[in-house]
Amino acid sequence: MIRDHAVLDQILGTINQFVTERLRPLEDQVAAEDQIPESVVAAMRDMGLFGMTIPEEYGGLGMTAEEEMHVAFALGQASPAFRSLLGTNNGIGSQGIVIDGTAAQRARWLPALASGEVIGSFALTEPDAGSDAASLQTRADRDGDRFLLNGTKRYITNAPEAGLFTVMARTNPTVAGAAGVTAFLVPADTPGVEIGAPERKMGQRGSHVADVIFNDCPVSADSIIGGSGMEGAGFRTAMKVLDRGRLHIAAVCVGVAERLIADAVEFAVGRKQFGKPIAEHQLIQAMLADSRAEAYAGRTMVLDAARLRDDGIKVTLEASSAKLFASEMVGRVADRAVQIHGGAGYIADYAVERLYRDVRLFRLYEGTTQIQQLIIAREMLRDYRQKN
Repeated sequence: MIRDHAVLDQILGTINQFVTERLRPLEDQVAAEDQIPESVVAAMRDMGLFGMTIPEEYGGLGMTAEEEMHVAFALGQASPAFRSLLGTNNGIGSQGIVIDGTAAQRARWLPALASGEVIGSFALTEPDAGSDAASLQTRADRDGDRFLLNGTKRYITNAPEAGLFTVMARTNPTVAGAAGVTAFLVPADTPGVEIGAPERKMGQRGSHVADVIFNDCPVSADSIIGGSGMEGAGFRTAMKVLDRGRLHIAAVCVGVAERLIADAVEFAVGRKQFGKPIAEHQLIQAMLADSRAEAYAGRTMVLDAARLRDDGIKVTLEASSAKLFASEMVGRVADRAVQIHGGAGYIADYAVERLYRDVRLFRLYEGTTQIQQLIIAREMLRDYRQKN
């Protein structure tokens, strides 16, 4: 649902200009230095990009899902690292608080997350718990009126920059699976929190992931998202957040695909072989056409699911379908774009080489392609059983 088309168009115009004039010229620098300049981060704060999905009463823009998707399409036109920095504040780093947080938790954290003063981070994955998140081993043991956190979280996005972690920890070791897991809000400066060195990654340099280690880290019962009555409900909170997060990633994939297609068209028009631009060769046209059709399909899926969500309809199946399709689609588009560029596509002077590596991550986080397949099948079977 778009509340005001004129306002959204104005926002998108500003973001498109920002992407074109500020972000794209810095892509090579960010990739080389593995760091987003602070001036760019400050500009993102001033534009309200850290609080797109946070309610207006807490200083955010309060965007609907459909509005957010249009912004994600636009941000996808630049290196994914820029979007990654603000993505957690708008998704898994804040939405648990928005949906299930207490009034005190919302008042304390949402304004700081909306302004970008605090970077939020979601600490779920562990060395031995990834797709099987319910098997996590990080413990939160009672110690009087508080808990002591112990464990290691791995591949945590924005961990080096984070001021607040949403930490999934097992509070009831006698309960197997998800039922014994609780979501805690843990400030990064809490004693016992240690951040590992940033990992060296295949792509998306400028976006940082690292281990987060908890050693007898004290957290109060008030740090449980939703309060002490929500002990053991951490995964229920996480599942409420993931549908919108997966749609956001799908929208970014569409944006990157559209950028790759535009770059491929420009190169194909300018590059000549056999006496004419390669854009006039049918096999090149076939790759361009397939890419454009797939990107259009991804955009349509994302917007349809976002509108359903804004109407209050459960979109677990649709969100997983969009994430699965769009993340796989952008990989195919990137591969074709490299092929169209020929040898130039393998050279770092062209953005397509970097984007080819960057997009590989989209098939892994917010649930791998295989996890999305399982979710879609589960939802299909559930619908069938309910109807029969």
